[in-house]
Amino acid sequence: MSEDNNDAKTDSQNDGAETPSVEALQEELDKTKKDYLYLRADFDNFKKAAIRERSELVKYGAERVVTELLDILDNFDRALSLDLTSENMGSFKEGLTLTRNEFHKMLSRFGVTPVESEGQPFDPNLHEALSSEETDSMPQGHITQVFKKAYKLHDKLIRPAQVVVAKEMSKKE
Repeated sequence: MSEDNNDAKTDSQNDGAETPSVEALQEELDKTKKDYLYLRADFDNFKKAAIRERSELVKYGAERVVTELLDILDNFDRALSLDLTSENMGSFKEGLTLTRNEFHKMLSRFGVTPVESEGQPFDPNLHEALSSEETDSMPQGHITQVFKKAYKLHDKLIRPAQVVVAKEMSKKE
Protein backbone atom coordinates (compact mmCIF):
# COMPACT_ATOMS: atom_id res chain seq x y z
CA MET A 1 0.00 0.00 0.00
CA SER A 2 1.11 3.45 -0.71
CA GLU A 3 1.92 5.89 2.00
CA ASP A 4 -0.98 8.26 1.02
CA ASN A 5 -3.58 5.49 1.41
CA ASN A 6 -2.24 4.60 4.84
CA ASP A 7 -2.56 8.25 5.92
CA ALA A 8 -6.17 8.38 4.66
CA LYS A 9 -7.05 5.17 6.51
CA THR A 10 -5.44 6.44 9.67
CA ASP A 11 -7.29 9.80 9.44
CA SER A 12 -10.69 8.15 8.97
CA GLN A 13 -10.01 5.74 11.80
CA ASN A 14 -9.00 8.62 14.08
CA ASP A 15 -12.20 10.58 13.38
CA GLY A 16 -14.36 7.71 14.53
CA ALA A 17 -17.36 9.40 12.92
CA GLU A 18 -19.02 8.43 9.73
CA THR A 19 -19.98 11.06 7.21
CA PRO A 20 -23.70 11.84 7.43
CA SER A 21 -25.90 10.42 4.76
CA VAL A 22 -27.82 12.59 2.31
CA GLU A 23 -31.08 11.64 4.03
CA ALA A 24 -29.79 12.79 7.42
CA LEU A 25 -28.60 16.06 5.94
CA GLN A 26 -31.99 16.54 4.23
CA GLU A 27 -33.81 15.92 7.52
CA GLU A 28 -31.59 18.44 9.30
CA LEU A 29 -32.20 20.98 6.52
CA ASP A 30 -35.97 20.44 6.73
CA LYS A 31 -35.89 20.90 10.52
CA THR A 32 -33.84 24.08 10.19
CA LYS A 33 -36.24 25.36 7.52
CA LYS A 34 -39.24 24.68 9.79
CA ASP A 35 -37.52 26.45 12.69
CA TYR A 36 -36.75 29.44 10.46
CA LEU A 37 -40.34 29.65 9.18
CA TYR A 38 -41.68 29.39 12.74
CA LEU A 39 -39.37 32.20 13.92
CA ARG A 40 -40.24 34.35 10.94
CA ALA A 41 -43.97 33.91 11.54
CA ASP A 42 -43.44 34.64 15.22
CA PHE A 43 -41.54 37.83 14.38
CA ASP A 44 -44.23 38.92 11.89
CA ASN A 45 -46.85 38.43 14.62
CA PHE A 46 -44.70 40.44 17.01
CA LYS A 47 -44.41 43.29 14.49
CA LYS A 48 -48.17 43.32 13.91
CA ALA A 49 -48.83 43.37 17.65
CA ALA A 50 -46.33 46.20 18.16
CA ILE A 51 -47.96 48.26 15.39
CA ARG A 52 -51.42 47.60 16.87
CA GLU A 53 -50.16 48.52 20.36
CA ARG A 54 -48.59 51.77 19.12
CA SER A 55 -51.77 52.63 17.24
CA GLU A 56 -53.86 52.11 20.37
CA LEU A 57 -51.40 54.12 22.43
CA VAL A 58 -51.76 57.05 20.05
CA LYS A 59 -55.53 56.65 19.94
CA TYR A 60 -56.12 56.20 23.68
CA GLY A 61 -52.91 57.62 25.19
CA ALA A 62 -54.63 60.75 26.48
CA GLU A 63 -57.27 58.77 28.38
CA ARG A 64 -55.85 59.50 31.85
CA VAL A 65 -55.55 63.21 31.12
CA VAL A 66 -59.04 63.41 29.63
CA THR A 67 -60.56 61.55 32.59
CA GLU A 68 -59.10 64.09 35.00
CA LEU A 69 -60.13 66.97 32.74
CA LEU A 70 -63.71 65.72 32.84
CA ASP A 71 -63.77 66.13 36.65
CA ILE A 72 -62.68 69.74 36.24
CA LEU A 73 -65.23 70.28 33.47
CA ASP A 74 -67.92 69.02 35.86
CA ASN A 75 -66.89 71.75 38.31
CA PHE A 76 -67.23 74.40 35.59
CA ASP A 77 -70.65 73.04 34.63
CA ARG A 78 -71.80 73.23 38.25
CA ALA A 79 -70.53 76.80 38.51
CA LEU A 80 -72.29 77.84 35.31
CA SER A 81 -75.56 76.29 36.46
CA LEU A 82 -75.72 78.70 39.42
CA ASP A 83 -77.90 81.76 39.31
CA LEU A 84 -75.48 84.55 40.07
CA THR A 85 -76.53 87.16 42.57
CA SER A 86 -74.62 89.81 44.43
CA GLU A 87 -74.79 87.59 47.55
CA ASN A 88 -73.12 84.54 45.98
CA MET A 89 -70.61 86.40 43.78
CA GLY A 90 -67.83 85.95 46.37
CA SER A 91 -68.33 82.22 46.70
CA PHE A 92 -68.63 81.92 42.90
CA LYS A 93 -65.23 83.58 42.46
CA GLU A 94 -63.78 81.38 45.21
CA GLY A 95 -65.15 78.28 43.45
CA LEU A 96 -63.57 79.36 40.16
CA THR A 97 -60.25 79.93 41.93
CA LEU A 98 -60.42 76.45 43.50
CA THR A 99 -61.24 74.93 40.09
CA ARG A 100 -58.30 76.79 38.50
CA ASN A 101 -56.00 75.49 41.26
CA GLU A 102 -57.32 71.95 40.74
CA PHE A 103 -56.60 72.32 37.03
CA HIS A 104 -53.01 73.43 37.72
CA LYS A 105 -52.48 70.48 40.10
CA MET A 106 -53.78 68.07 37.48
CA LEU A 107 -51.41 69.53 34.87
CA SER A 108 -48.45 69.25 37.24
CA ARG A 109 -49.28 65.56 37.91
CA PHE A 110 -48.80 65.01 34.18
CA GLY A 111 -45.52 66.97 34.07
CA VAL A 112 -46.87 70.29 32.76
CA THR A 113 -45.37 73.31 34.52
CA PRO A 114 -45.60 77.05 33.84
CA VAL A 115 -42.43 78.97 33.02
CA GLU A 116 -42.08 82.25 34.90
CA SER A 117 -41.38 85.06 32.47
CA GLU A 118 -42.29 88.45 33.89
CA GLY A 119 -39.16 90.38 34.89
CA GLN A 120 -36.90 87.76 33.30
CA PRO A 121 -34.49 88.47 30.42
CA PHE A 122 -36.05 87.80 27.01
CA ASP A 123 -35.08 84.36 25.68
CA PRO A 124 -36.21 83.55 22.11
CA ASN A 125 -36.20 79.85 23.05
CA LEU A 126 -38.91 80.48 25.67
CA HIS A 127 -40.60 83.70 24.62
CA GLU A 128 -42.35 85.20 21.63
CA ALA A 129 -42.09 89.01 21.61
CA LEU A 130 -45.37 90.63 20.61
CA SER A 131 -44.06 94.16 21.06
CA SER A 132 -41.68 96.30 23.03
CA GLU A 133 -42.28 99.25 25.29
CA GLU A 134 -40.12 102.05 26.52
CA THR A 135 -39.65 101.90 30.26
CA ASP A 136 -37.16 102.83 32.90
CA SER A 137 -38.70 100.53 35.52
CA MET A 138 -37.15 97.41 33.97
CA PRO A 139 -33.73 96.78 32.39
CA GLN A 140 -33.62 96.73 28.60
CA GLY A 141 -34.35 93.28 27.13
CA HIS A 142 -36.38 92.13 30.15
CA ILE A 143 -40.04 91.14 30.01
CA THR A 144 -42.52 93.76 31.25
CA GLN A 145 -45.82 92.00 30.47
CA VAL A 146 -46.95 88.45 29.77
CA PHE A 147 -50.02 87.91 27.60
CA LYS A 148 -49.77 84.10 27.55
CA LYS A 149 -47.66 82.03 29.93
CA ALA A 150 -45.08 79.57 28.65
CA TYR A 151 -45.52 75.91 29.61
CA LYS A 152 -43.18 72.94 29.62
CA LEU A 153 -44.04 69.26 29.47
CA HIS A 154 -41.27 67.78 31.62
CA ASP A 155 -38.18 69.40 30.02
CA LYS A 156 -39.72 70.27 26.64
CA LEU A 157 -41.28 73.66 25.92
CA ILE A 158 -44.78 73.04 24.59
CA ARG A 159 -45.90 76.68 24.39
CA PRO A 160 -43.74 79.80 24.34
CA ALA A 161 -44.83 82.85 26.32
CA GLN A 162 -46.22 85.82 24.43
CA VAL A 163 -44.57 88.85 25.98
CA VAL A 164 -43.77 92.57 25.81
CA VAL A 165 -40.06 93.40 26.09
CA ALA A 166 -38.59 96.52 27.71
CA LYS A 167 -36.52 98.87 25.61
CA GLU A 168 -34.60 102.02 26.50
CA MET A 169 -36.44 105.26 26.87
CA SER A 170 -35.84 107.46 23.86
CA LYS A 171 -33.87 110.57 24.62
CA LYS A 172 -36.07 113.64 24.26
CA GLU A 173 -34.45 117.06 24.15
